[in-house]
Amino acid sequence: MTREKQPGPKSGANPREELVDHLPALRAFALSLTREGASADDLVQDTIIKAWTNIDKFQAGTNLRAWLFTILRNTFYSARRKTRREVSDTDGIHAARQATRPEHDGRLAMNDFRVAFAQLPDEQREALILVGASGFSYEEAARMTGVAVGTVKSRANRGRRRLAELLHLAEGEELEMTDRATLAVMASNGIVNR
Repeated sequence: MTREKQPGPKSGANPREELVDHLPALRAFALSLTREGASADDLVQDTIIKAWTNIDKFQAGTNLRAWLFTILRNTFYSARRKTRREVSDTDGIHAARQATRPEHDGRLAMNDFRVAFAQLPDEQREALILVGASGFSYEEAARMTGVAVGTVKSRANRGRRRLAELLHLAEGEELEMTDRATLAVMASNGIVNR
């Protein structure tokens, strides 16, 4: 698997000017954690506010994207600890608001993937997003999450295996989807070929 080049520091640029370059990746990561668009947007906004006000703590020459992902992750888990409970969607109101009618087979496969992905434990989803979809190395993901590299690898592998089970994929069977981030999560363990 080849990794896409991550946005890097611009020579002599102020890190505040680079924040906007990372918004799409931050929103994707936030959506994977919150599973709800408005909450993801709020989480990204909180992350940017924290990064903006604490930009003096960012070390020039280091990975701004990793720093932002760490802030977002810590913000998510801090808020979660404060509430000590998750909002359940037993009546399906939230899911109904997010549902869209499939336009083609790739959309159907993507919907199946989203349903299966939402069933994974938070730690496995987080590992797959960081390593698979966002292109971070296992070492970078381990530093961001504060766990051992082997733990990140284990979580990612267990998540990929569980996704294959939930999607009823036989060994070597390809999942037909067009979403690059989804394909990256699956492809990094050979579940799909690009």
